[in-house]
Amino acid sequence: MLWIEQYRPASFDEILGQDPVISRMRSAARTGSLPHLLITGPAGTGKSAAVECLARELFGERSGENTTTIQVSDLFEQGKKYLEGNERYAHIFRKEESLLTNFKNITRWYASVRPLDAEFRLLIFEGASALPREAQQGLRRIMERYSRTCRFIYVTTRSSGIIPAISSRCLPFFFSPLSPAVIEERLQSILSRECPEGLGISTDEIELIVQAAGGDLRKAIMLLEVSIGVEGGAGLIRWSQTETGQIAQAALAAIEKGDLPSAIRKFETLMIEYGLTSRELLSEFRIAVRKGYHDPRLVTLLAETDYRLTRCNNEYIQLNSMAARIAQEIFG
Repeated sequence: MLWIEQYRPASFDEILGQDPVISRMRSAARTGSLPHLLITGPAGTGKSAAVECLARELFGERSGENTTTIQVSDLFEQGKKYLEGNERYAHIFRKEESLLTNFKNITRWYASVRPLDAEFRLLIFEGASALPREAQQGLRRIMERYSRTCRFIYVTTRSSGIIPAISSRCLPFFFSPLSPAVIEERLQSILSRECPEGLGISTDEIELIVQAAGGDLRKAIMLLEVSIGVEGGAGLIRWSQTETGQIAQAALAAIEKGDLPSAIRKFETLMIEYGLTSRELLSEFRIAVRKGYHDPRLVTLLAETDYRLTRCNNEYIQLNSMAARIAQEIFG
């Protein structure tokens, strides 16, 4: 079993670095007073694991019967082929109808299922920002109709992909990137179990993994597993040099030359073609900046952009603004 599955949190107590959010979710589970939820945050911060723990706290042994998870990105990327090949939807899928109509029928059917030994059931949308606007408009009406017996939970790394008609009906929970100290402590704990005789990697290599993970605990655990006994720090550096990182480096070079249109096209490529969220893009850009510059003004600009991205509706505008400010204030 992969370590990311072996060490996946099974209870609220095992979710690290998200104490304020987990405290509110635990309280809601204890009282049974749960609204619709919009759960956002970067990858590898515990969003999906927290929802699973919430279901177990609410329903106990009935969590499987009272919870339905729809993988939105898979559904809308693969279309009808995904529905045809999935036994879960065989009794609902209608080949002659459109994908959007089938999605609405599936959502309506699961939302209308009677909960077992509970007041309501959970309908979870993983990767919710992949939902087309038309699908979200349909969901709004389904939410209103079945709100007494079903709670809708939207899990996404990109909150701006959710229309206001949905987000305004949900209680927002934000999962922040994990601190280096939390990730390092978890990696050391895993090492002590997996390599009790001290056969593992050095402290410097642990620090390199923590830096490469960028607040993503799942990525850190994967890097730790594949790095045991292989190539040391040089291998870790090579694995962390991704194609998206190279594009971010090229975007920074374009900004330095004053070629803003080229830099903006590279940002759009990372988000549209590679599927990065705005904050994932910013993380790649931050790594590129760290390799070549140590200007405190750059750090301030990146921090301001990161703050705005968590509160804006149009992330493209914020990223374009960041590029323009760097070109003018740093390289101008």
